[in-house]
Amino acid sequence: MQIPVIVQTVVLLTLSNVFMTFAWYGHLKNFAGKAWWLAALASWGIALFEYLLQVPANRIGYGEYSLAQLKIAQEAITLIVFVPFAMLYMNQPFKLDYVWAALCLVGAVYFIFRG
Repeated sequence: MQIPVIVQTVVLLTLSNVFMTFAWYGHLKNFAGKAWWLAALASWGIALFEYLLQVPANRIGYGEYSLAQLKIAQEAITLIVFVPFAMLYMNQPFKLDYVWAALCLVGAVYFIFRG
């Protein structure tokens, strides 16, 4: 059974985003008292795993979806990953602005994927 391209792409982009979010923002919690270059090295190491998932995701998806569609999907996934990360890992409060941002991204997804 062949897994649909959209499923492969979205799953890989989602996993990639988890690593990306930790690489970009996890150091704010874990390396707060350390030198910036240590945080940069740790982030760089985490980002390797992001790229090991993101590159295949885009290569798989690009045969069926446009560059713009892949980018907008990536942005929507980023918000879906970022909000739980911010709330659960970084102990940030929920903001109604997350809902408004999500609605804007729903619009972006609609416009970029419509026929």
